[in-house]
Amino acid sequence: MKTVNLSVCQMMVVENKEDNLKKAESMIRRSVLENKANLVVLPEIFNGPYSIEAMQATAEPEGGPTTQLLSRLAAELNIVVVGGSIAEAADDRIYNTAFIYNEVGERVGRHRKMHLFDVNIVGGVSFQESSIVAPGNDVTVVETSLGKIGVAICYDMRFPELMRLMTLQGAEMIVVPAAFNTTTGPAHWKDTIKMRAVDNQVFFAAASPARNLASDYHAYGFSQVVDPWGTVLAETDETEGIITATLNPQRLTAVREQLPLLKHRRTDLYELKECQ
Repeated sequence: MKTVNLSVCQMMVVENKEDNLKKAESMIRRSVLENKANLVVLPEIFNGPYSIEAMQATAEPEGGPTTQLLSRLAAELNIVVVGGSIAEAADDRIYNTAFIYNEVGERVGRHRKMHLFDVNIVGGVSFQESSIVAPGNDVTVVETSLGKIGVAICYDMRFPELMRLMTLQGAEMIVVPAAFNTTTGPAHWKDTIKMRAVDNQVFFAAASPARNLASDYHAYGFSQVVDPWGTVLAETDETEGIITATLNPQRLTAVREQLPLLKHRRTDLYELKECQ
């Protein structure tokens, strides 16, 4: 792993797809020009509102306007981009998909959300993502010039098995575009980010949209970057903005040496296998 300047773009997502793409481009450029970022992360479903209807309306195949923009910016700015997620049209289905591009604009990874957000919380949110979205089946760890990056999407981060599988595959940082809401966010968001970082001794970045009260779905916001000890390196509130943190590989090495959790796993008694 190299030293990483990681920026999270907590952007305000609106109804108009073209406006969202312009905002994403502006925030990516600011991340590089103002914060010297070499890794930039966007939030979940950043090119349209997080709703069943909007995902149907904005779904596009790989090679469409959104992924073309991400690829072009990665190459032009010489950065790695974890392009939040979009509604991807593929195989006569819609997936909630994160595309990852390297410094020459090549797609080096793609994560399709594995765990779909089907919940009905009394007095809170009700959402049935599986009514339109198909689940992905792959654990995503991407080899980049900056190091190995595990990528998951929102509800995926609630499943510690997935985070551990990425760590066992060599992930040194885990990036999660997400859109926790104002019911689940205050209850679980920050604690989950911290414990996923601590349990797996990785840098952990969680990227939320800003909270748009004009939208039917209210994202919690509060994007964060946390180090392997659980120390918060950067965070924001519910409003639009960019946060940046420097990820020092020496910090990861030191934490893993001083508190060798991964070495102390009792693999003689238990193991975690990825199904093939």
